[in-house]
Amino acid sequence: MLLTAAELESLVNARSRTPHDLLGMHPLGDGSGVVVRAYLANAATVEVVPVHEPAMPKIELQRLHESGLYEGVSKQADRVFAYDLVVTDYQGNRRQTRDAYSFLPTLGEQDLFLFGQGNERRLYDKLGAQVREIDGVAGVSFAVWAPNAQRVSVVGAFNDWDGRYHPMRLLGPSGVWEIFVPGLGAGTLYQFEVLDCHGNPVLHADPFGFLCEIPPKQASVVWDNRKFQWTDDDWLKRRREANPFRSPISIYEVHVGSWRKKSAFESFSYRELAGPLVEYVRQMGFTHVEFLPVAEHAFYPSWGYQVTGFYAPTSRFGTPDDFQFLVNALHEAGIGVIVDWVPAHFPRDAWSLAKFDGTALYEHEDPRKGAHQDWGTLIFNYGRHEVRNFLTANALFWCERFHIDGLRVDAVASMLYLDYSRKEGEWIPNQYGGRENLEAIAFLREFNHLVHTEHPGVLTIAEESTAWPQVTRPPYLGGLGFSLKWNMGWMHDTLGYFKRDPIHRKFHQNDLTFAMLYHHNENFVLPLSHDEVVHGKGTLRSRMPGDDWQGFANLRALFAYQWLFPGKKLLFMGGELGQRAEWNENGELDWWLLNAGPYHVGTQRFLQDLNRLYRETPALWEGDYEHLGFQWIDCADHEHSVLSFVRRPLSPGPEVVVVLNLTPVARYGYRVGLPRGGFWQEVLNSDATVYGGSGVGNLGGVTAEDYQAHNQPFSAPLTLPPLGVVAFRSEG
Repeated sequence: MLLTAAELESLVNARSRTPHDLLGMHPLGDGSGVVVRAYLANAATVEVVPVHEPAMPKIELQRLHESGLYEGVSKQADRVFAYDLVVTDYQGNRRQTRDAYSFLPTLGEQDLFLFGQGNERRLYDKLGAQVREIDGVAGVSFAVWAPNAQRVSVVGAFNDWDGRYHPMRLLGPSGVWEIFVPGLGAGTLYQFEVLDCHGNPVLHADPFGFLCEIPPKQASVVWDNRKFQWTDDDWLKRRREANPFRSPISIYEVHVGSWRKKSAFESFSYRELAGPLVEYVRQMGFTHVEFLPVAEHAFYPSWGYQVTGFYAPTSRFGTPDDFQFLVNALHEAGIGVIVDWVPAHFPRDAWSLAKFDGTALYEHEDPRKGAHQDWGTLIFNYGRHEVRNFLTANALFWCERFHIDGLRVDAVASMLYLDYSRKEGEWIPNQYGGRENLEAIAFLREFNHLVHTEHPGVLTIAEESTAWPQVTRPPYLGGLGFSLKWNMGWMHDTLGYFKRDPIHRKFHQNDLTFAMLYHHNENFVLPLSHDEVVHGKGTLRSRMPGDDWQGFANLRALFAYQWLFPGKKLLFMGGELGQRAEWNENGELDWWLLNAGPYHVGTQRFLQDLNRLYRETPALWEGDYEHLGFQWIDCADHEHSVLSFVRRPLSPGPEVVVVLNLTPVARYGYRVGLPRGGFWQEVLNSDATVYGGSGVGNLGGVTAEDYQAHNQPFSAPLTLPPLGVVAFRSEG
């Protein structure tokens, strides 16, 4: 089997789509022997040595082309056999390795069929760089999807970053290119050199890479993230058996690099962060931590929302094993872990996903469908099976390999609407002439179904800012299938109310009551997130009117309202400190504020006590999404800016009555209706002196009088602290 001129040219110029047909060992056409070819860098001599059958011949290879192509023929072997290449370089160094072109494909027809359908749920076990042992030979198999490429090679220091030495084979019509390279292992740097459809060689990071070089470097790193020894079985068992809708959920939102630093210029690694973060979250009483996106992102000021490595925790803070260590430590402490997940868009970096094989592979070709106007990013083509599979498998990957308890999906609204942030003529209607992105809707439903069925107990949380119906209802009822949805309306209305001078609040009390008109349409999370403390918005503290006394009283009242109102809770780091400066991803929280007077440490103490009360009181979470769980007592006293409501558990137990007085005037003898008789213990007072307040309160509680008020059978005259919130718990 001699090379034709065209075949020789395809190897020398790295143009072959089927290099395994030409390189490696093959029988001669007449059956009289074998021919072996190898393309090697810096080789002075090359010899073929049998590894299992000593009777088979050794074969000396001769240089066929000056670029490094070698060939040898033996008439003594009538069939192909297993062999090593013994290579001596020009410096006299000798190495022995199995030939990469002597192995069968590591992907089968079923793998490729399911991928083409979009149904390979464990796609991360198939594509990318997989540490394997084949026929007793350790190495790494590489596979990448690039259907329109003219040629794909894996390159790295192991082949001088030269695409001629490890060109990959195209596996039929699947568009997947594959090769197994013996002798490589974890820690190997690599990229894919893609000769795109236009004939341009472009270096790409691996879309399925498990680890990346520390940005701004762009190579992928071979890693096996299956070896970590988890010790969180008890946590996972409890998670599977729990009902999250009837459980307390208070989430501490964290940016890994700026929560706390080792020094002005050095962040904690994932492992180093585990100790202090676990201790702090336990001290504060939050049930969950939510990390801003930890998937690799080249542009740090994007906070992780412009992902370049969907399958890789960012290497800025350590390896995948280190991130697994952090998650495991949180689980052992009884703390859940949520990560922000970003399937709505990806950046235009030429070395990442954009125009991967010279065509709009992951994105849409038409910018009216494929380009985000606001963020300068690209939109995934959710209608393409392989792209949909890339994303659904990625969601399952984080749940399986990193034991993540929840995926908060960013920018869902931008996925749902074809005209999102676009003017007339800048978008293409769907097949029915509407503005709904039908392909994205189908993708979100599939994503939610797969996560909930493959990993019971894992939450999916939508950041969705419109009135799209049934976001948190099952797909079989016409919903999108999310577990929870951020209540952006509640956030906007509530912050709008609290920023007003108290003298004007009586005209805007509906800002605090409106949320209950639609509350039961969805399963809501009440968020005070990172988006509210950046881009000139100030901080939660700086939005509150008045001097420090009034400002911090307002802040405590805001937190009390959030924690005692129906819905799960989320607070971005620093809010609990009464942070005065906007969040800066390059710095750390202003921990020094805890030594700067009573207000900051009082706010932190208040959040601790709020979380403790919340977790210990089923009335505050069991009925979050049930009509029985909440009732206004009186929300009509606009003139005094006073509101009151009752929270009830679904199981027998104490009720909680909450009263808000949102002007800086203490009110004495203010009668409030109560649903039960007996003693009502004051279990929370945001004006307590320990929090930095004035200490106006009810001396431990009140006794209900047999006097009807506010359509309640009992009532009691209360002392309402200025700019304060008080909560009372019934005896039983």
